[in-house]
Amino acid sequence: MPIGAGEHSASPADAAAPVVGVLALQGAFDRHRRHLESLGAHAPLVRQATDLDHLDAIVIPGGESTTMSHLLTTGGLFDELAARLTAGLPVLGTCAGMILCASAVLDGRDDQRCFGLIDLTVRRNGYGRQLESFEADLEITGETQPFHAVFIRAPYVQHAGTDVEVLATYEGIPVLARSGPCTVAAFHPELTDDTRVHEMFLRSLPAASLPTGTP
Repeated sequence: MPIGAGEHSASPADAAAPVVGVLALQGAFDRHRRHLESLGAHAPLVRQATDLDHLDAIVIPGGESTTMSHLLTTGGLFDELAARLTAGLPVLGTCAGMILCASAVLDGRDDQRCFGLIDLTVRRNGYGRQLESFEADLEITGETQPFHAVFIRAPYVQHAGTDVEVLATYEGIPVLARSGPCTVAAFHPELTDDTRVHEMFLRSLPAASLPTGTP
C-alpha cells in the first residue's frame, strides 16, 4: 500500500475549507476531486467560466493537451482562466496540466495555447506513447518515503528556469516542480492512494485557506 494510503479518512469539507476547483474537461478529474475532498477541501468541478468564481485554487488534470487547449478555447474558458492564473490563482497541473502551465512546448500544434505560468520548456509525450507508460519511485523534497508515481504519455522537461524549484526528478529530469503559486507534475498523483502531492499543494495555499488539521 502506498505511503499515505489510509492516513486520511474522507469527511465532509467544512465551511472554512479551501475551494479547489478541478478542471473537468478530460482526464481522471474525479480522482483528483476525491483526493482533495479526503483532505478536507471543497473540490467543485470546473467546466465553464462561471465555475471559476470563488475558487481558492484549481487543479488542471491530465488528458491530451492539444484537445484540452481546444476545449478551453472553444468553451470560452481559456481567457478567463488565464486572467485568474496570471493574477495569482494557485494551480496544480498534472501531465497535460504541466504542459498547459509551461512557458513553451517544443512539439505543440500551431493553435495550441499555454498559460506560461512556470519557466519550463516541455516536450509532449516525451517518454513515449501509451505503450511506454511506466511507474517509478520518486524522492520528493521534504518527504522521508518515496512516492510511487504513474507516468502515462508524460511530458519531458527540456529546460527549467532558475526560478523553478525542482521537487523531484526521474533520471535527472525534473518531474515535480514549483514556481510561485504554480505546481506541476509530469506524472499522475491522482492514480494512487498516496495523497502527499495534493497535501503539498494544499500546504502551499495561503494559511487562511487551509483546511483544519492540514500539516
